[in-house]
Amino acid sequence: MSLVIGVDFGTLSGRAVVVRVSDGAELGSAVHAYAHGVVEKHLPGQEDKPLPPDWALQVPQDYLDVLRHAVPEALRAAGADPADVIGLATDFTACTVLPTLEDGTPLSELDAFKDRPHAYIKLWKHHAAQPQADRITEVAAKRGEAWLRRYGGLISSEWEFAKALQVLEEDPEVWAATRYWVEAADWIVWRMTGVYLRNACTAGYKGQFVDGQYPSPAYLAELNPDFSDFPETRLDAPIGQLGQAAGTLTEEAAAWMGLHTGVVVAVGNVDAHVSAPAAQAVEPGQLVAIMGTSTCHVMSGDVLREVPGMCGVVDGGIVPGLWGYEAGQSGVGDIFGWFVENSTLGHEELSELAARQPVGAHGLIALDWHSGNRSPLVDHELSGVIIGQTLATRPEDQYRALIEATAYGTRLIIETFRNSGVEVNELIVTGGLQKNALLMQIYADVTRMPISLLDSDQGPALGSALHAAVAAGAYPDIRAAAAAMGRRVQGAWTPDEANADRYDALYAEYQTLVDYFGRHGNDVMRRLRKIRREALR
Repeated sequence: MSLVIGVDFGTLSGRAVVVRVSDGAELGSAVHAYAHGVVEKHLPGQEDKPLPPDWALQVPQDYLDVLRHAVPEALRAAGADPADVIGLATDFTACTVLPTLEDGTPLSELDAFKDRPHAYIKLWKHHAAQPQADRITEVAAKRGEAWLRRYGGLISSEWEFAKALQVLEEDPEVWAATRYWVEAADWIVWRMTGVYLRNACTAGYKGQFVDGQYPSPAYLAELNPDFSDFPETRLDAPIGQLGQAAGTLTEEAAAWMGLHTGVVVAVGNVDAHVSAPAAQAVEPGQLVAIMGTSTCHVMSGDVLREVPGMCGVVDGGIVPGLWGYEAGQSGVGDIFGWFVENSTLGHEELSELAARQPVGAHGLIALDWHSGNRSPLVDHELSGVIIGQTLATRPEDQYRALIEATAYGTRLIIETFRNSGVEVNELIVTGGLQKNALLMQIYADVTRMPISLLDSDQGPALGSALHAAVAAGAYPDIRAAAAAMGRRVQGAWTPDEANADRYDALYAEYQTLVDYFGRHGNDVMRRLRKIRREALR
């Protein structure tokens, strides 16, 4: 019996799943929480030095601990013989990026830089590089850079170039010490195999690598003269294709996990993108919403279109031979979690109370921008709004309004794709939020689409396992692996037409707020953020 292992590195923890190659059966899994979680308030051991607003960092050792703990525990849970494991693959949040030395040592692990925030991993939701992202977009638009159209005309503060430019401009010493600017998805593969490759997925979606090249030195010099050689000096590594073998486990990495050195390790990948094949979404028009702390929407298409605010379109970015589209919402589960943490009621009680309400009974409309807007506005200076509150407003009213806001955000993304000529004919949901019945029914009603579910609690890890099987040679390509090992529940949720009609009216009000706060030059949200930053300084 041949086995593969998928390891999913999320925002707060990493999870491993042991999968049978023949049919995709999940035999055992384990989760290991990051000891340091998300570093947002201060660096470890430096409580007297608060981080500025909008920072989100992580500690590299936490990722290695996932390999040391979750993988052996998953093998034990599966009752598996490690000798049967033929392949291993990983996926990561993105863009989660770090500076390293020539040998891959993170700068944060050096005594000289352990107290320097810019030496640490910048998590995907590090939004403090928004000023750099604004300039990256503005200069590209002014110069007529053709690659900008592949990103919907806007570059995000979450991506590689914005975060790198922030380091250069705010801590030149860290920048000077940086040999490689590395996606965590590639760093973990490097640590396991000794081979450094930049995976095609993050390079294309997060690294502005378009049609085989990065932005020109002349363009980069206009951003900052010292940034002109960024790709040449800090991104210079071969591009590995999805499902390709990066190498095999080193003796050290094999010992961490209780495996053998013959295990093939696949090129790195992104948590959202590996989930599509796991849900058997390998044909045009199948939109997969990976719903967790944020939501990433990925889909393959047979046409190349410019979609406003998309996070990128990459040739073969999800499935070879098709254009892979990505969009997303920066805050979803994070928003619900924030509300519950500041409420006297829990998720279950709030959901139960909110489910009793007729559509529109709370009289509220919210904007789901508490972590900014990823698509279609690509502006992380935007913030959350709830309109319509009165002295009769209850916590469950606000909770339901926030759920509805995220559903409106997903509908806006779907309509933006369709209006741009990219078909969306199926909605598939995966991630922990798919267990919330209220949320799933609201999404079906708001989008007016039946919702299928990825039939696994470990969607990204299962998707990584599929890529491990391809890298190890068990299947010729990801389509074949998806057919044999992937699975989904078709039409698990269907729209209630009466509720959908009511939601059409509420969605129209949501669009009005999107235009007012996001599109028509009303800068109140940016001004408030500026006032907050000045006050905290």
